[in-house]
Amino acid sequence: MSKISEIRQLPLEELKVRLRDSEEELTNLKFQLALRQLDNPLKVRYARRDIARLKTVIRENELKSRKSA
Repeated sequence: MSKISEIRQLPLEELKVRLRDSEEELTNLKFQLALRQLDNPLKVRYARRDIARLKTVIRENELKSRKSA
């Protein structure tokens, strides 16, 4: 789980890589949950929130670049 202040300091390309990795992790967690192999179901919630944070910061960066251009 990442703090929003840490995420905002990352470059855009790193954010996109982390987003892709987090989405893959969420898919794996959902699969494990369906097979009842997941020891902590809260991991799914945390993964979804991390994805939301990353998408929010990416969108903020896109809006800043549009506004300045």
